[in-house]
Amino acid sequence: MSPIALILNIIWLALGGALAAIGWFIAALFMVITIIGIPWARAAFDNGVYTLWPFGAKPLARDRLYGEDIGTGPLGFLGNIIWLVLAGWWLALGHVFAAIGLAITIIGLPFAWAHLKLAGFALWPIGRTLAHSELRRRAY
Repeated sequence: MSPIALILNIIWLALGGALAAIGWFIAALFMVITIIGIPWARAAFDNGVYTLWPFGAKPLARDRLYGEDIGTGPLGFLGNIIWLVLAGWWLALGHVFAAIGLAITIIGLPFAWAHLKLAGFALWPIGRTLAHSELRRRAY
């Protein structure tokens, strides 16, 4: 991770990123407890990790790194459709509104960009994983 990404991640954590990530982790825990939510618990956990450290990471399709699995095939597509209808669109909308609010100031621009990245990941998280720069180079 670059020094700038580390500094931005620390500032992000101090200004609310840690609380947002904890919210995602609690949501993942509740999904596991309900049993019916287990297929979406990993997506919520991955959103929490991405919310914890949004700078220096990028979501990639899991099949590019690890090969095809249950989340990257037709069941993953169906899971993403269900996620999008039940949760993804309003979670992404919340990130977009936060990005608009942060984009008003110059200092908030990097954090607005992070919220836009999180919005895209919140829309369609199943079958994707987070990769840092050295892992991204191997995927391509």
